[in-house]
Amino acid sequence: MPQIIFLPHPELCPDGAVVEAEKGESVMEAALRNGIEIEHACEMSCACTTCHVLVRDGFESLEPSDELEDDMLDKAWGLEPDSRLSCQTIVGDEDLTIELPKYTINQVSERH
Repeated sequence: MPQIIFLPHPELCPDGAVVEAEKGESVMEAALRNGIEIEHACEMSCACTTCHVLVRDGFESLEPSDELEDDMLDKAWGLEPDSRLSCQTIVGDEDLTIELPKYTINQVSERH
């Protein structure tokens, strides 16, 4: 069973976490099932960027993002080459290391 290593995040996962993931579930589903409350304003329908994550290890083992996810990611705060939407990132056979960004687009807009 693959594992997802969540790097420490000051609010969502202060100590970091290592969780067991089911092959075929999304990173978002695994996180929520394990008490890591990643924001998901569109209820996991790939219609926002609030569940943006950075795949720090294991990125190459993932299926490529599709055009819709890429279009959404273009709007994400802190976009990097290893960015994905956790609701669209499906766990395969490999372990993943995930970094939760400091902000989501919702948090950035609330600060202004």
